[in-house]
Amino acid sequence: MSAHLHTALSLAASGLPALPLRNGKVPFGNCPACAQNACGGRPNMKTPGPCACLYPCHGWAAATTDPGVITSSTWVEAWHEAAAVAYHPGGAGLTVVDLDNAEAIAWARASLPATRTVRTTRGEHWLYQGAMRSANAVRPGVDVKSTMAYARWLGPGTGTMTALPDTVRALTVKEPTTARLAAITVPARAVAGECRHRTPTYLDRGIAMAEQRITEAPSAVHATVYRTFLAVLSAHGRCGCLTDTHVARLFTAAQAKGESARHCTDAWTNARTRLGL
Repeated sequence: MSAHLHTALSLAASGLPALPLRNGKVPFGNCPACAQNACGGRPNMKTPGPCACLYPCHGWAAATTDPGVITSSTWVEAWHEAAAVAYHPGGAGLTVVDLDNAEAIAWARASLPATRTVRTTRGEHWLYQGAMRSANAVRPGVDVKSTMAYARWLGPGTGTMTALPDTVRALTVKEPTTARLAAITVPARAVAGECRHRTPTYLDRGIAMAEQRITEAPSAVHATVYRTFLAVLSAHGRCGCLTDTHVARLFTAAQAKGESARHCTDAWTNARTRLGL
């Protein structure tokens, strides 16, 4: 049994979904049957698990705690070629704050609660109990790896793991700024007189439902944001009741799901164009 295979089985036994990495610390490519996601990918790419092909395909989504999969013939072949072992933090309810240099480590020591720490080749991994959305470059030298991401296994580390703090969760939430909203055009009232909705309660409820629709989107976030913007503008875009504050709420929800300011602007503009606003 190879050392990497032995490590993977140990991780799986402790509840950490494991997968092999090839040279360059990257996952193995998809097999011919799954190339270009011809197989359809994992179900919505939300959870890890073996593909029907039983090869370590689809990057982080290949990670598994099933020893039968890990020791299968196709996986054993991959373990013989593997350069390292990785795991899916979010699949185990964990978050890794990847600190890539001394400056990032200094920031973490001054800003984050102490937790289990693992030394890396260039910095440190800080492990917290709790899963969240993953994001790269949340600040200089800092990545967050949790759901839909993998982290290289470099040992158990030292220290006691603590609960995921709001400080880390906030790193992936990007508030839309005034500058980002400056390019957004809020439709003017099409006709003079009182808004046909008569009360702001109707609009507020609609914006709240739109925020919820975006926040709860399990996949296809780009499409969800566009369709939500389109629905909001269809209902409220011609009566002049939308304000910059309403738009900011929609942008905040979209960016919290990982949308960039540019994608938000494009989605809003495309929705207005489609409706002729």
